[in-house]
Amino acid sequence: MLDPFNRPINYLRISVTDRCNLRCAYCMPAGGVESISHDEILRYEEIVEVVKVAATMGIDKVRITGGEPLVRKGIVDLVRALASIPEIRDLSMTTNGQLLESFAFPLAEAGLHRINISLDAIDPQEYTRITRGGEVAPVFRGIEKAIEAGLQPIKINCVITRSSAETNARQVQEYARKMDIKIRFIRQMNLADGCFSIVEGGDGGDCSRCNRLRLTSNGYIKPCLFNDISYSVRNPGAENAITQAVSHKPACGTVNHVNTFSNIGG
Repeated sequence: MLDPFNRPINYLRISVTDRCNLRCAYCMPAGGVESISHDEILRYEEIVEVVKVAATMGIDKVRITGGEPLVRKGIVDLVRALASIPEIRDLSMTTNGQLLESFAFPLAEAGLHRINISLDAIDPQEYTRITRGGEVAPVFRGIEKAIEAGLQPIKINCVITRSSAETNARQVQEYARKMDIKIRFIRQMNLADGCFSIVEGGDGGDCSRCNRLRLTSNGYIKPCLFNDISYSVRNPGAENAITQAVSHKPACGTVNHVNTFSNIGG
């Protein structure tokens, strides 16, 4: 699929839940956000059907996100179902790592190829401050299990305020170097203000090269993270929603007043 600016669209990011077991300061208010009704959340069967349709249209890369995807019951079954779609050559997940120790091997056995892990600080007190109560030790154990399970390449996503020279970022970078895993620095974003930049160590945020669509947890295809445009996969259906999203994909992001990071997947 080509969008109006001749960018090939082959990547679908899927938010499977808006729920999370952390309350990161840059993602949501301290009290959390109002959760989407269970009745509105896409069933796994619906997600698989959307991906099957998308695969026939040229999507061959899928990333599972949240919220925190590992808090949704049956997530390994979804991975297994998506891994069985022949056209999907790259199946990955982004997680905060809190539950990864228990899930790494089951995910790998189900067919997950690789994993990104959010880690903004390795100092326990700093991690607890940023995540509003989380503990960093389970993340370390999860990363070790992911390495053992062969979920490679493992990438660390580290959110920075201004620069990768910040103390927390430098410490995370040194940890990644010791563990021989990749790291990406992501400047703190603001959907409503349209504040975003190119990911350091990755290609996110580079509008000229954007190849992705997003499926929200409540069933909307979005052509851009920083845009209010969306099309329901329930009505008029997945193929139409994908076609419309690709046709109306903007040249560059602007602002998003509809979604939050908790329900769009970042």
